[in-house]
Amino acid sequence: MTPVPNPRADLAPRVELTGANLLRTIAVLAVLYSHISFYLIDDLGSGWWGIDAVYTVFVDGLNLNQHLSFVGVAIFMTLTGAVITRSAMRHHPGRFLLDRVGRLLPALWIAVAAAILLVRLGINGMFSGQTGISNSEAALSFVLGGFFLKPEVAVLGVTWTLVVQILFYFYCVAARPLLRTRPIVVPLLGAALCALVIAYNLFVPQPYTVPMLSKVAATLPTVFLGQLIYLALSRLVDWRWVVVGVLAQIEVVRLATEYRVYWAGDRYLWTIAVVTALVLVLGRYRGRPTRWAIVRWTATRSYAIYLVHTLILYRVYENTVDLLGRTGAIIAFLIVTAAVSDAVYRWIEVPAARWIGERTRNIGRDREPAASPQDQPPVDTRERA
Repeated sequence: MTPVPNPRADLAPRVELTGANLLRTIAVLAVLYSHISFYLIDDLGSGWWGIDAVYTVFVDGLNLNQHLSFVGVAIFMTLTGAVITRSAMRHHPGRFLLDRVGRLLPALWIAVAAAILLVRLGINGMFSGQTGISNSEAALSFVLGGFFLKPEVAVLGVTWTLVVQILFYFYCVAARPLLRTRPIVVPLLGAALCALVIAYNLFVPQPYTVPMLSKVAATLPTVFLGQLIYLALSRLVDWRWVVVGVLAQIEVVRLATEYRVYWAGDRYLWTIAVVTALVLVLGRYRGRPTRWAIVRWTATRSYAIYLVHTLILYRVYENTVDLLGRTGAIIAFLIVTAAVSDAVYRWIEVPAARWIGERTRNIGRDREPAASPQDQPPVDTRERA
């Protein structure tokens, strides 16, 4: 029997990102290192031999940001743009957003609830200037609203990156007609909007500014670079336009650097360039490390690790360093983080995504052409763009 043509396959060709799990593992390690380094150097005024080694090779040698700040975030964001763009083009907006929500929100809510509880028990502090958190601020934290208050209220600081991701999802939905017909317009328009947001917060009087949006606008170029990687590899956009798109993102990063929107120095453009090159080199890599069990384990639990590690780091280190020494305390932190992340992944993230998926299975299905058997996504779709 002749297979039924699938218009969506031509609309958004599949690009195999066989190195995605390896990149996620590198990103997780960079994020963990970054917070360990910030804590030991900036907060405690101490050090560690591992920090000295990383500084020599990557900060002093490769000229990346101090503490490898933004390296892990940039890898995650670039992968988001490369992987999510195809999904946004192929799927009905309702289906697309439900799939994202099902994966992100349940674990986020558990992590935020844990952060609030730890603050109110006096075990952990806030990630912003407050000594505690009110009921209204706690409620806003479950929808990431605390980041938009002035002063900002952050009970779980790392979740600011989810603001960037979620805004990108909604932007893809809003720009879906362009994404399916004139895809290069989407990252170009995105760069223009990011520049406008930065300019708005610079030149509008303080009571009317939204500082968090500048942080979002300074981070989104990494997502759009990932989107451009997909558009280039899928050959949906001519290479000349890809170059124009890359230059547009560079200008936003330069603008954000010039006006000190970034928070850890002035090496962001170079750091983002290195990360983009890394994603290009390893994105389609098929070597043995991509099949290592530890790489797959870390990659599949990367979101859980990202959510919980700062809730664990400070108290575990503080309570074990005298007994185990600095290296031993850091190993203890990694072990506890691995155990908690595995529990969050197994008992919250995966079951909740499955539960939501089963109950929303038919939403958006009847509005798109039926997919051919060859186009059915595998169980774990995160390795494909």
